[in-house]
Amino acid sequence: MISALGAALFAVVRLRARRGIATATQRATYDVLHTAGLAAEPLRAGLTPASAAKAVRHLRTLVGSAGLALADQERLLAIDGRGGHHADQFLVAAAGAVKARRSTVLGESELRCDRVDCPVRGAVIAPLTGPDGRAAAALVAIADDQPAPGLVQAALETAHWAGAQLALAELDSSRERLARAEVRALRAQISPHFIYNALTAIGSFVRTDPERARELILEFAEFTRYSFRAHGEFTTLAEELRSIDRYLTIERARFGDRLQVKLQIAPEVLPVSLPFLCLQPLVENAVRHGLSRKPGPGMLSIEAQDAGAECYITVEDDGVGMDPAVLVAGIAEVAADPVEDSGQHVGLSNVDERLRSVFGDQFGLVVETGLGSGTKVSMRIPKFHRHVRASA
Repeated sequence: MISALGAALFAVVRLRARRGIATATQRATYDVLHTAGLAAEPLRAGLTPASAAKAVRHLRTLVGSAGLALADQERLLAIDGRGGHHADQFLVAAAGAVKARRSTVLGESELRCDRVDCPVRGAVIAPLTGPDGRAAAALVAIADDQPAPGLVQAALETAHWAGAQLALAELDSSRERLARAEVRALRAQISPHFIYNALTAIGSFVRTDPERARELILEFAEFTRYSFRAHGEFTTLAEELRSIDRYLTIERARFGDRLQVKLQIAPEVLPVSLPFLCLQPLVENAVRHGLSRKPGPGMLSIEAQDAGAECYITVEDDGVGMDPAVLVAGIAEVAADPVEDSGQHVGLSNVDERLRSVFGDQFGLVVETGLGSGTKVSMRIPKFHRHVRASA
């Protein structure tokens, strides 16, 4: 019932959109762009039998052929329209086109068939080449007559466009793999220091205060469970702050009254989604590189403010600070050689890169620091962003 109503509403909206288009040329342009958009969506998910089955119908409309198929070097992924009984011949031709990265036209002599009523008279085989010239699949435009120059050109252009969509899909996949790798690198950079210090602090209470040692062990277990969880590129601000609270509980066991913490969190921003392990490195940097080196007590402040369409977050300490020129040089060194462990620079650079890749260049970190003046790190997070959702 709901899906039928949705389809009807979509049809009405599309009809109204078409009525607002003045000329036949504009209507044709709208139809082509609309059909291309329908084909692009499954292609951007990567080429599989399922995505190919969703795309072929729209690709066939773009090409204007009697039938259309997508094939890789091993199998015919999907076919729409006429010509299914020539699948084996299309697969051989597609594998050859992919390997040679060259298109080919098959005539009636190459597509011999035992069926007297066979409607297929030719086919255009075009590899799906991306911007780099590589191809992993081919488009087969099936004709019920000798392929005309117009059909050949349409097949080649559509194949090139589809190859570009697949290249974008691979780029999206590469970005996701890179994001996961960056999180793993961040875990490897943070964890050894904290784990050693946490266990040392817990060990100091085992005899003198067993109950507190037990509580710290539970906090440590929950912290590591969150930090090393296997799913979800994003989390909520509430979850990240909960993990930070566990981290600070253990650090306060180490530093005692030397570590003072002030939190100012607007309740409205707690559900905001942000990259996983986005705040934790900033808080650890403040404690490890700022406050631990300061004689006497130090203050760590974490604020999250509601700023309309955005959430404004700051992590600030009144520790030893550092020379801004040294900070810039350190971040540049990490960018040039990410394997090199530059302490706090690795964490800052990692978080900054992930924020920019997810939300855009205008959402990177802002760092204010100076020798003896502490450090303040700020970030802006959109409250709502497409494709950014915390995992359940």
